[in-house]
Amino acid sequence: MPSTIKGQFFHWYMVKDVFSRKLVVNEVHERDSSEYACQLLARGCLREQTVGKPLVLHSDNGSTMKGASMLATMHELGVVPSFSRPRVSNDNAYAEALFRTAKYCPMWPQRPFDTLEEARAWVDKFVRWYNEEHRHSGLKYVTPGQRHRGQDSAVMERRAQVYEAARKRNPHRWARETRNWELPSAVYLNPERESVALRKEAA
Repeated sequence: MPSTIKGQFFHWYMVKDVFSRKLVVNEVHERDSSEYACQLLARGCLREQTVGKPLVLHSDNGSTMKGASMLATMHELGVVPSFSRPRVSNDNAYAEALFRTAKYCPMWPQRPFDTLEEARAWVDKFVRWYNEEHRHSGLKYVTPGQRHRGQDSAVMERRAQVYEAARKRNPHRWARETRNWELPSAVYLNPERESVALRKEAA
């Protein structure tokens, strides 16, 4: 995140749940540090009560994420590490989409941040909007918070009923069945990698 001091940036640490798209835990610091990353992961696991549950953390190949401290923290928390492929800049499409949403949304400031406190306040505001107000197109326009709490099924069911009622009132306006308002029960980070692995196993 840019600052008004030339050459200085603020670093936004985040964990995003791929299934729900929710920003689970976020912090902003003045430097890139494995210590901050380890503390953030521990807080996220505690908040989400992940003990005993299978959990994979996918990240880039930066030294912060691949260092001994982070790997030891993941091992202690029962988290399986996963890293982007070398020289593949868009290997985490969910993270790239999030960065684009943040940088191009109307909330993004027109000038850099003056202080760390300003950057933190902006992130807090963005996260509240993104998780609870943003109707995510990848989730068929439910919020990440609704998906994360398991409320999406009820929302989708109500929408399907509204669409079906509208179709029955004006059947001539509908050339086919109403829109499918069901969300997948499983989400993959890189589906093409999964399909390649399955083909290799079958060969």
